[in-house]
Amino acid sequence: MENMNEAQKELGELIALIQKLRSPDGCPWDRRQTARDIGRYLLNEAYEVSDALGGTDSRHVCEELGDLLFQILFIAEISSESGQFTHTDVLRGIKEKMIRRHPHVFGDAQVGSASDVKKLWQEIKKEERGGRPQDENPFARIPRALPALRRAQEITATASALGFDWTETQSVLLKLREEFDELDRAQKDADADKIAEETGDLLFTLVNFSRFAGVDAETALTSAIEKFLRRFSYITKELKANGRTPEQSSLAEMDALWAEAKKKGM
Repeated sequence: MENMNEAQKELGELIALIQKLRSPDGCPWDRRQTARDIGRYLLNEAYEVSDALGGTDSRHVCEELGDLLFQILFIAEISSESGQFTHTDVLRGIKEKMIRRHPHVFGDAQVGSASDVKKLWQEIKKEERGGRPQDENPFARIPRALPALRRAQEITATASALGFDWTETQSVLLKLREEFDELDRAQKDADADKIAEETGDLLFTLVNFSRFAGVDAETALTSAIEKFLRRFSYITKELKANGRTPEQSSLAEMDALWAEAKKKGM
């Protein structure tokens, strides 16, 4: 088990380093940053962590987690300077929240499965709001800055929790076909605005189907992108071996190489 005293020491030294960077004799660039400025980097850093987690290089994961933690602590330092809250407030707040929301670990609550834990979590969140509805707008807490696929999946999941959902997979597939037919009609009418609208509707419904089927849309699309890149890499490699480039090749040639890559399991 990790030496907690050492971890606490390193955390304190990192906070002190950030305070030094923000001090009058620190870094001019760091001193001028606002919480909103640093907040712009958070999403990128989180994506880099996610990318690293998809690989096998644990040192890379460690590095990216450090980058993300630095941004979080930097924002906390800026807020501490303005008297809004401190690093201690952030750490204590999340610690107390996690204790409250895990009464099956830190209290006497009994759970039998992961789904029981999720249900209990939601009940505790409701109690924390004093039994008040979360918001007149149930989607208000879903960040607009989320990638569109992720945001769509979160929105449809929230709607489902409120009882607005299909009851069977076949119904969702029928809705997908309906949306595709509407896009097809818009395409035949050559209506650019309608094509854009119907494309959005089709994508939204497809994400909803993914959520309904228990598939994470963002992960599924990422996997499809990586598969495309592997297969196209095979195409370019094979063409290069014959002294050709994709621009010098026909679509039929590239399709044949694509089929080869697919057959090889790429």
